[in-house]
Amino acid sequence: MNLIRFPGATMTAPAGNPHVTATLRSLVTVVPPHHIPQSVAKERAREVFGSRMPFFDQLEQVFDNAAIDARYSCLPVEWFLGPADFEEKTRLYQEHATALAFTAANRALDRAELKAEDIDVIVFVSSTGISTPSIDARLMNLIPFRSDVMRLPVFGLGCAGGVLGMTRTAQMARSQPGLNCLLIVVELSSLAFRYDRLTKSNLVASALFGDGAAAAIVTSGAEDSTSPTLGIGGEHCWPDTLDVMGWNIDAQGFDVIFQQSIPQIIADDYPAALDGFLDRHGLERADIDRPCCHPGGAKVTDELEKVFGYPKFGLDAERRVLAAYGNMSAPTVLFVLDDLLRSGASGTLLMSSLGPGFTAGFQMVTVAEPQPAP
Repeated sequence: MNLIRFPGATMTAPAGNPHVTATLRSLVTVVPPHHIPQSVAKERAREVFGSRMPFFDQLEQVFDNAAIDARYSCLPVEWFLGPADFEEKTRLYQEHATALAFTAANRALDRAELKAEDIDVIVFVSSTGISTPSIDARLMNLIPFRSDVMRLPVFGLGCAGGVLGMTRTAQMARSQPGLNCLLIVVELSSLAFRYDRLTKSNLVASALFGDGAAAAIVTSGAEDSTSPTLGIGGEHCWPDTLDVMGWNIDAQGFDVIFQQSIPQIIADDYPAALDGFLDRHGLERADIDRPCCHPGGAKVTDELEKVFGYPKFGLDAERRVLAAYGNMSAPTVLFVLDDLLRSGASGTLLMSSLGPGFTAGFQMVTVAEPQPAP
């Protein structure tokens, strides 16, 4: 579990809100208790698939090539050795997502030195389970938020949810000076594991995905030179790409969709989307001091390094997060942001991730140079 309180930043609010600044007061990252080394995941995958999947021997190297050392799961590894239906997975999602959200929310409040009753808005982002009432509504019965708090549960953004969740939170904060907004992002990607699916995509998912959560407090209107600020945000949705990433849903739960073409899309199409976002706001790539990318996998990170002009392994924070936690979907980019801020990154950062739609999300973050101790 990582906590952070920030050393300093100021930033002019985006056009249209010239007098309202969105300030990132705190950021926390949380993982569930079960630590699964990649070597153990590979062994268990062989137990589950080896005798039933004729091509397993040719594909098991995906565990070795994923650039992942370990990840975390809400359930012990033994749970994955047998089938589970959608009803069981939904119950487990509601239980464990609520628990992670509870921990993340309380830690974010502590870091921001706020109380639950100070929160005006809760944005909850998750795409790995279904819950009605939503997880944020369940938190209302566990944490003493005000009964009139505004809530926005967001489903379906997938890996783009961390960036676009931050953008939505900043937009809501800027809508009215003085608002305190709580962003919670939780994904239990391990629950998408399919014992019954003898497919390459299911095996790749079992080599990549882990569970995690993050929470942030974003406030507006207060002068605060000690915290990063959130600037412009945006997104780009490519037409005719609904089959690139997402879920198929059946009686056994979520079945992952992701195409092998994703790294090629980044190489061929992401640069124009990035430049289009920047150009609309009078910026160019040279104005970015450091990207903060969602490391969807080793090949995705390779292509992002090329786009942003980094040598291989140059996106070191992204690779550290991928190695230590795997692909947690939406929270992953917030783990990267946490890593960068702890490492002393400053200047103009660009958060970016890709998700279903097929969609790219962008969010600018400005962090001031650390001030020397008096």
